[in-house]
Amino acid sequence: MANDTHLHIDIACQRLRWSDGQGQERDFLVSTAARGVGQEMGSEQTPLGRHVVRARIGAGAPLRAVFVGRRATGEIWTPALGAEHPKRDWILTRILWLSGTEPGHNRLGRVDSMRRYIYIHGTPDDQPMGRPASHGCVRMRNEDVRWLFDRVAAGTAVAIDAGGAEP
Repeated sequence: MANDTHLHIDIACQRLRWSDGQGQERDFLVSTAARGVGQEMGSEQTPLGRHVVRARIGAGAPLRAVFVGRRATGEIWTPALGAEHPKRDWILTRILWLSGTEPGHNRLGRVDSMRRYIYIHGTPDDQPMGRPASHGCVRMRNEDVRWLFDRVAAGTAVAIDAGGAEP
């Protein structure tokens, strides 16, 4: 994991781009907030701006491991488990917990991304990618978030923008 590794999340394209800063890149389809973009606590929107990966949670957990309150429950998501709990917002496999770096925009007060529990995380296999559907987080396929997790360190820069231009 190089220190110049960074992530760029493009809301309009519903894509996350990983770059190692050495010329290697990989794009992933993601799903951001169904309610669009926004910074406010309780908005269920995906926050914009510069962030860093504050914490990496779930190293070594099995694919589709279930997390509640950032703790593994011991469950593994299956369609049957999903059917038993149809309203649950599933957080699976790995968590990259984001912290904003811009005071007043995505850090501190009512706009603090970390206090809003904004993550990049795995989601059930039946959830759509490439269109907004989350409660504010950035959802990824489980295999993709596991791949990403293995290449991202705490402190990695993450830019989230509404779409179009690279940061």
